Amino acid sequence: MALIYSNKFFIILTLLSLGILSSFSLPPYNYFFINFFTLPLFFYILVKNLNNKLVNDFLVGWLYGFGYFLFSLYWISNSLKFDKNFENLIILSIVFVPFILSLFYGLFSYLIKFLDIKMNFNSILIFSVTFSVIEYLRGTIFGGFPWNLISFSLLKINSSIQILSLIGTYSLNLLVITFYCLPIIIIFKIGKLKKILIILSATLIFILNLYYGDKRIKKFEEVEKKKIHPSIKLISPKFNIGRFFTEEPIKDKLNELMEISYPLDKDLLLIYPEGITNSGELNKLDNDFSQISDQLTNDSKIILGMTFDDGDRIFNSLALFNKEFILEDKYNKNKLVPFGEFLPFEKFLTNLGLKKITYGYRSFDSSKERDVLYVGSISFLPLICYEIIFSGKLNLNKKSDYDFILNISEDGWFGNSIGPIQHFSHSIFRSIEEGKDVLRVANNGITAHVSLYGKVNQKIDTTEKGSIEINSVSKPFPTFFSLHGNKIFFFLVFFYITLIFFLKKLNEKKLFIYK
Repeated sequence: MALIYSNKFFIILTLLSLGILSSFSLPPYNYFFINFFTLPLFFYILVKNLNNKLVNDFLVGWLYGFGYFLFSLYWISNSLKFDKNFENLIILSIVFVPFILSLFYGLFSYLIKFLDIKMNFNSILIFSVTFSVIEYLRGTIFGGFPWNLISFSLLKINSSIQILSLIGTYSLNLLVITFYCLPIIIIFKIGKLKKILIILSATLIFILNLYYGDKRIKKFEEVEKKKIHPSIKLISPKFNIGRFFTEEPIKDKLNELMEISYPLDKDLLLIYPEGITNSGELNKLDNDFSQISDQLTNDSKIILGMTFDDGDRIFNSLALFNKEFILEDKYNKNKLVPFGEFLPFEKFLTNLGLKKITYGYRSFDSSKERDVLYVGSISFLPLICYEIIFSGKLNLNKKSDYDFILNISEDGWFGNSIGPIQHFSHSIFRSIEEGKDVLRVANNGITAHVSLYGKVNQKIDTTEKGSIEINSVSKPFPTFFSLHGNKIFFFLVFFYITLIFFLKKLNEKKLFIYK
């Protein structure tokens, strides 16, 4: 770990500290201004540290990433507290997840070595486009984990993220990385006029983006809402997750759910969170649901997050029932959580005594289909848990004429941490990207109705239980991004690369000196 600086421990501590500080720009803190300090310093160290040693160059990015992920993802270890088989792995998991994710940042800093970055504006573009491509890879390969991208630092400035409707999360990530790096030009050896022009241009672009965002928000605030039938109730019961590891009768849980759902004096679509029950538990009731169904009107429906086991395969599902608990439709989850819902290399790891974190020993199976579901005049795209975090990969069948996105979740695995808030932030990004309201129902987590421009209309916090009744939703508005997806990101990457070569050629011809 011998860096080329005389005090290697100081550099190591600096890189870890920069990553840690950057983590506080993310939800729930959103101190976005921190990145105007941390990313320029990260850029500076990369430029000054590049040499011929693989370990040195790789460690610069890895150390920054380790600090960043250690402080923003520590809460993942909470998921191991519910099963005694995993107690010895809690400390290891706190380090293991940041260690693995930081490899992407190490790869980034090593690639930068071959791109010959210097203290010039062109190198800021190279830094930004390379970093953003690595972040895209982090969010896609090996199943992907696009959690805590730098772009989420802007979450609380709603007008600044309306551009998501045009370009999506990964493209915004590329732009914000560029903007955060700009303060480094203060020490570039270029004329004061050029520095002023760059800063003014960036400021103008940011102001125009805020103006666009403000106009878009006002536009949708004035648009008439779509009345829906039946009305929707989002129910957040706040069941202790430990209850799902016991043999508590399902009848008790269902009765408690109904009590939280009162009043039930009209046609309702009652929506309950992920993992409330399973097909085996329901079968134990011998189809005697009269005590529950008698409380509901004839056209009322129930959505339950539950496990379906057909003997050969097991699915984490969203199930639609009528009031008599006759199954009318269901969606089986596509994107499963590694180690949480399935065990990678299962045959090998089970021999070592490992299992998936959720209840039971068998891994869930994944479905390849995600269709729009219909209830009366309502249509929605179903998502379960962290499927909401995948930008540009929601609507597999490319249908855009549905009313809203429904996301059911169980965030109790995150414990009393920042995890549920980070998870919820993705709902805001997806609503703007897709031009659809997002209805989110979480057991231990945030339950909310998010409008298509990212405004939280109603919310139940992680520590509360209750219900939200919804009688209208925004009229769906297909966005440019929802039609074209992450092709826009690749176009923007191509634009950056073209601009980099263009500026390089201009410099070679000495028509524009920027270094």
